[in-house]
Amino acid sequence: MSDIIQPRVLKGFRDSLPSNEIRRKHIQSVLEHTFELYGFVPIDTPILEYTEVLLGKGGGDTDKQIYRFTDNGGRDIAMRFDLTVPFARFMAGHASELYLPFKRYHIAKVFRGENTQRGRYREFIQCDFDIVGVDSAAADFEILLLKARCFDHLEVPDVRFHVAHRGVFNRFLNKLGAADRSVEIMRAVDKRSKIGDEEVRNLLVELVGSTAADELLAYIRPEATNAATLTTISRLAGGGDEDTERLGTVLEWSDKLGLSDRVVLDPSITRGLDYYTGIVYESFFPQLPEIGSVCSGGRYNDLASLYTKQHIPGVGSSIGLDRLMAALEEIDKLPPARAGVDILVLCMEERLIGRYHEIAEYLRGAGMRAEVYPEAKKLSAQFSYAEKRDIPIGIICGSIEAESGVMNIKNLETRESDEQLSLEEAAAKARAILQRKSHQNYGA
Repeated sequence: MSDIIQPRVLKGFRDSLPSNEIRRKHIQSVLEHTFELYGFVPIDTPILEYTEVLLGKGGGDTDKQIYRFTDNGGRDIAMRFDLTVPFARFMAGHASELYLPFKRYHIAKVFRGENTQRGRYREFIQCDFDIVGVDSAAADFEILLLKARCFDHLEVPDVRFHVAHRGVFNRFLNKLGAADRSVEIMRAVDKRSKIGDEEVRNLLVELVGSTAADELLAYIRPEATNAATLTTISRLAGGGDEDTERLGTVLEWSDKLGLSDRVVLDPSITRGLDYYTGIVYESFFPQLPEIGSVCSGGRYNDLASLYTKQHIPGVGSSIGLDRLMAALEEIDKLPPARAGVDILVLCMEERLIGRYHEIAEYLRGAGMRAEVYPEAKKLSAQFSYAEKRDIPIGIICGSIEAESGVMNIKNLETRESDEQLSLEEAAAKARAILQRKSHQNYGA
C-alpha cells in the first residue's frame, strides 16, 4: 500500500497558480490605489470570530452557509462569511480610537459553504469599501462614484450600476400590508434577473396573492428613464419622502459626474440580507448576465447596534474578485500575467555567482527587477526558463567578461545582442529596451 497522500483540494476551494495570482495582485493594486485616491484607509480583521458575532443578524440562509466549529478551548467559533459584519464589530470595539466619518477598505478571504458555480467558490476574496459615521446622500453617492472609478481604472468601462432604495421598498410593502413577509418577498424579487417576471410572479402569488403580486411587479419593473422609474415607485409607495428625495439627489449627481449612461434605477434590486436600510447597489456586465453582480452593497444604519449603543450609520460596497476575474476573462479584459522580472542574469559558471548577484543588485538599485539563475545549466535551458517567465532581457557574463569587467546584454524577444558593455552601459541599455517595450504595450 502506497504511503503517498493524494494531493487533493476541498470542493469549492482551489490553488492559485502564478499566472492567476499575478493578475489578481495587479487588480488589487489598482483597486487599492483608487481607494486611497478617495481617502480610504486599509484595515484587517480575523478570519475566525465568535459565532454569535457573525450570526447576530445574518438572516436567511447565512446560518447554513457558515463554517462553524468548536475550538480546543470549547468556544463556538466560525469563519467570516463576509467583511461587513466583522467591520461592524470592529467599529463597535474601536470607535473611541477612530475618527468619524471613517472610510475604510478591506481586501481579504471569506468563506461560505454554499453551492459552487462559475466565478463563485467557498473560499473567495472580497474587496470592501465603506464610509461610516455619517448618513447622507453625499456618502451614498461617493460609494457609487468610487465603484465607477474602480472599473474605469481597471479599463473596464462597460459595467452598469443598478441602484434602488430599501426604505422606499419597505414603505411600499407597508402600503400593501405585506411588511411581515418582507424577507421572503425580497428574496423572490432578487431572483428577477435570473428567472424572469413570470416565475417571480408565481413566487409572489404564493406569498401575497395575485393582486399584490401584480402591484409588486409594477413596482420592480424599471421604466424607460431613471426619472420615470423614480416617479413610478414614489407614487406606488404613497408619494415622495426623504428616501425618494435622496435617491433623486444621487441620480442627479450621477448625471453631473458623467455617469448617467451607466447608473440604472432598478427597483428589483433589494439585496437579500436584512441589515440594509437605505440605498442598495448591484453592478453587472450587460453582456454577461449569467455572471451576476460583481459589486454589491448598500446602506446599513443599524448593523453596529448589535454590538454597541452608539449609533454608527454606514454605507459601502463589495467587489467579488473571483467573480470579477471570471467576467474579465470572458470579455478578454484580464491584465497580462507578466512574471514581474525584467532581467535574468544567466549563470555561465557557478564560481561567478557572487559576481552575478553583484550585477543583479546594481540593476535593482537602478529600479529594474532582476534575478540570478541559480546554477550553470545549458544556455538553452536558461533561455527556456526566461521564455516561460516572460523575462525580456538576459545578461551574459562568462569568465573572460568578468575579468574585463564587462558583460553582454541580449533582448530575448528580438534576439538582438550588445556586447562588451560596462555595468553602467548594460543598465542604460536594459532601461531603453524596457521603455521601448512599455511604449509598444501602451500603444497596443
